[in-house]
Amino acid sequence: MVEKRADLQDKATSAEKCVCELTNSEEAFPHDTLSTMEDNASKCNSEITSQKTLELESLLLGLERRLPQLQDDVSVLEKEDDGGLYGVLSLQVIENEIMDIKQLIDKLNSTTLGHQLLTIETTKQLENLKAEMQELEKYDTMQVVKRQQANQRLKRELNQCRNGLHSTIQPTQPQHGNCPHGQFLNITGPRVYTAGEYPGSYKYGAWGRDPKPEAGKESWYWLVMMTSSNRYSHYVRLYSSLSSLIVGVSIPGNVLIHSSNPTTNTIQGPNVVMYGEALYYNCYNQDAVCRFNLSTKTVTTLQLPKGTRFNSKGNFCHLDECYPYTDLDLATDESGVWVIYTTSQDFGNLVLSKVEEGEQLMLGQTWHTSVYKLGVTNTFIACGVLYVTRFVNKDVEEIFYSFDTVTGEEKFNIGVFISKMAPNIYALNYSPVDQMLHAYCDSYMVSYKVLFG
Repeated sequence: MVEKRADLQDKATSAEKCVCELTNSEEAFPHDTLSTMEDNASKCNSEITSQKTLELESLLLGLERRLPQLQDDVSVLEKEDDGGLYGVLSLQVIENEIMDIKQLIDKLNSTTLGHQLLTIETTKQLENLKAEMQELEKYDTMQVVKRQQANQRLKRELNQCRNGLHSTIQPTQPQHGNCPHGQFLNITGPRVYTAGEYPGSYKYGAWGRDPKPEAGKESWYWLVMMTSSNRYSHYVRLYSSLSSLIVGVSIPGNVLIHSSNPTTNTIQGPNVVMYGEALYYNCYNQDAVCRFNLSTKTVTTLQLPKGTRFNSKGNFCHLDECYPYTDLDLATDESGVWVIYTTSQDFGNLVLSKVEEGEQLMLGQTWHTSVYKLGVTNTFIACGVLYVTRFVNKDVEEIFYSFDTVTGEEKFNIGVFISKMAPNIYALNYSPVDQMLHAYCDSYMVSYKVLFG
């Protein structure tokens, strides 16, 4: 009787309990994978340090100082060699200097090779990390991360829009030089955006205004499109006003340089400018500047220094793309015409020269910079100051560097951003007439106001 009562109590107790089985249909989050990724990211940060850059810079500086000294010592020996003890001692000094330079070069080669291998390995690791992160995103079923990314993108675009409307940001340090407009401050958002007369037809080209036009042509605009293989052109197209360019009504139309394209002294590459009723450009298949006079239909050439890179060997580039046949960049400012290029002697760094006008073209004063041409996307000149751009992403280009031809001062911290209407800017021309910056971007024409103060 007691056992029966106890059994009934047990059944009553079990009946009061509710047991639920929870089955999770979602795949378990791979915490081990995330931990491994964090370790790999930390490893990347520890391997790439500023010390590695300083090591390379110190080796280059050592070479920069020793090579001129060696040259001076050899020159002295050639002039003062007496064939005796002085010559022997001088040769021994020169031999020691050569050995030091050889050791520096060997160290530089091994360091550069190490950096190249590190870059390749790091790039591979970053690509793997990116792929793994994308794989982990599938666990974000609530799309929290995607919403955060969208919010961050919207905030960036909002800030860029505000900066474009209220562009009064001072540069990190004031610019030098004697500019009638004041100091360079910023770039506005796009003021003109048009496909023009040939929408989507010619990816590469350039456009702008003549800073020194003939009387009656002050409002004219010019357009040059690479009509053959995205590389060559043989005419300039003229428009009597900005509205005519936008709607595609060209008067007087094309001015031919030559009936064939390409051929001797026709246009090679998109970086061209108009100045004084003449078109300046890279001559076809030459390391030279051509000047085509639109009135007389004659071409004058200016040979650039020996070693100038041309035929797409010294292009503007970013990580994903190099712009073909952009070896020479012609520019105009308040003082006239300039040419930007690079040479083998300058190891690919930008070189800037003034083009002196006259019946015969002459190369004027030349400046050598420390910025690598293959690492930049474009240049322009305003008030004697060279400004250099680099690719940030498909929406933004940055003016990051300047070189003042008056003071010789270089700056790497300009930090002015250009809001792009297309991924690539293939030509960039400053107009001193109205302080506008004219960009040719994937067949579109865009202009920005340059702000001074």
